[in-house]
Amino acid sequence: MAINLKLLVGLGNPTAQYEKTRHNAGFWFLDEAAAKYGQTLHQDQKFHGLVGKLDLNGTVVHLLKPMTFMNRSGQSVGALTQYFKIDPSEILVVHDELDLPPGVARLKRGGGHGGHNGLRDIISHLGSSDFYRLRLGIGHPGDRAAVMDYVLGVPSHTEMELLQGAVARALAFLPDMLGGKLEHVMNRLHAASS
Repeated sequence: MAINLKLLVGLGNPTAQYEKTRHNAGFWFLDEAAAKYGQTLHQDQKFHGLVGKLDLNGTVVHLLKPMTFMNRSGQSVGALTQYFKIDPSEILVVHDELDLPPGVARLKRGGGHGGHNGLRDIISHLGSSDFYRLRLGIGHPGDRAAVMDYVLGVPSHTEMELLQGAVARALAFLPDMLGGKLEHVMNRLHAASS
């Protein structure tokens, strides 16, 4: 049975200081998605974030950019999912991924947090890890001690072009993702990224 997603979450950190950092790849995707479909996100204190809605062929999907800072993303996601009674399996979280090189986008369902504090907090608030993730590769600095500075750093021009390419490729599959054709997208997106 196809699952229609009801919530698209982009992870990142608010404020201009973090706008261009690798950790904000999820925000970039959500901004591009909203722009592509002519949506404007607005602040909603109840959900601790910027929210909007997409209507794709009759499928209404909530858009959410948590404004709680990355480590407390679950506070925002939890509030919205409880209010609209959205199941974890109906959520797609878009985030930066250290374990993939820049330019690669991968879609998966479930799994652990892999050390990603945004995912860790969402799993904690939902009481489940059974949501979809769109992972946007940012590469790894090679040393665990350097990870924090790396994710909060600004990508090089070349890296940024690769990241923007991954966002654009994934965005092309958004109607299929939101329409429940997730297995199809996993195969096509992985082929496009390899």
